[in-house]
Amino acid sequence: MKLELGNIHVRDLAFGPVSEVKENTVVIDQQALIAHLTELDHRIRSLELSIAKPGDSTRIMPVKDVIEPRVKVGCEGDIFPGRHLGEEAMVGEGRTHVLKGMAVVTTGEIVGFQEGIIDMSGPGADYTPFSSTLNLVIQCEVDDSCNQYDHEGVVRLVGLEAARWIGRLAEHVEPQEIETYETKPLLEQAAQFPHLPKVGYVYMLQSQGLLHDTYYYGVDVKGILPTLMYPTEVMDGAIISGNCVSACDKNTSFVHQNSPVIYDLYRHHGTKYNFMGVIVTNENVTLKDKERSSNFTVKLAKQMGWEAAIVSEEGFGNPDADLMMNCAKLEAAGIKTVLLTDEYAGQNGESQSLADSHKSADAVITNGNANQLVTLPAMNTVIGHDRYADVVAGGFNGSLHEDGSITVELQAIIGATSELGFHTLTTKAS
Repeated sequence: MKLELGNIHVRDLAFGPVSEVKENTVVIDQQALIAHLTELDHRIRSLELSIAKPGDSTRIMPVKDVIEPRVKVGCEGDIFPGRHLGEEAMVGEGRTHVLKGMAVVTTGEIVGFQEGIIDMSGPGADYTPFSSTLNLVIQCEVDDSCNQYDHEGVVRLVGLEAARWIGRLAEHVEPQEIETYETKPLLEQAAQFPHLPKVGYVYMLQSQGLLHDTYYYGVDVKGILPTLMYPTEVMDGAIISGNCVSACDKNTSFVHQNSPVIYDLYRHHGTKYNFMGVIVTNENVTLKDKERSSNFTVKLAKQMGWEAAIVSEEGFGNPDADLMMNCAKLEAAGIKTVLLTDEYAGQNGESQSLADSHKSADAVITNGNANQLVTLPAMNTVIGHDRYADVVAGGFNGSLHEDGSITVELQAIIGATSELGFHTLTTKAS
């Protein structure tokens, strides 16, 4: 598959009478977008749009998802495919336009406890990558007929459809730059750089259920067996977030669209190694399911002739067992393995970092200690509900102070310890 990404760099975001992309400014007709979104589900009680820019004294919480507006141009397929009848076509090839520097952020009443914070300025802004994007924030509230799953499903739908609606504004805009990514069919790809080591990526997706869900072409990943994908498919939204894991290591849909592991593997493809492709696998609850999925993962890696693999995790605790199981079996099959994770080492850094370990896991990259305490000063504006500071993961009784400041662990901040390295503490291959 060969995909062209046409980047349109967004310099400003504003509300106006006509929705358009003009001179690198995205203008949103509020009433038109709200009217479009309101029609999506009769259980939507209210929708409110706000703009949050880098440097603003603004706090967004609790954040549900972050999404980058994109649109397919002149080719088959839809961004975020597989969710609606008629949108089942494969993606990952052709051309896609990207509104670079902008994001759609969804917020609303909390139904779990694992949703987080974006501060647009102050010390909290240093910990989240979404303090540097121009954010259209959608506060969506639903009626009482929704259970917690319906609630999250409606808000997820609103966010994704808003990103698609805005993305379409870029369909006929000339991009400032075109990036091209290509992975050939297996036999051709293996033959293209025969002298280079064959490297692949094992993409572990949160799928433990009970609001811990991720979707692949619209299918809940907890029901799949590990499968192969072209790396470019993820750039067109084949993987979307539906989970409520701790905010710090939740892979939002934006992070999937911009997976730094995939982009960086392409960077040295053909010079240092032959990037063969991606195995999508799940994170399971039972030992039987963990064994089955890790067996399938190794089978596929051997089938593709991989000599080395990068394995990334999402979340922590129970998924640490999936991570170690994948590592041990890949190494036993002769496939050199590097793991990407984060740590829960306690507020003083003296606790065990991972819930599981294995002697074969001798190449592990950490993305930070999620238990580290931080204090976030009060902001002039709060979009959403800051009263949940005491109950989100990483918060505790007394987290929200009377002056509006908040003391929490890093795990309450969106993307603070992203296990894909999508944050300011990211590690880069030289």
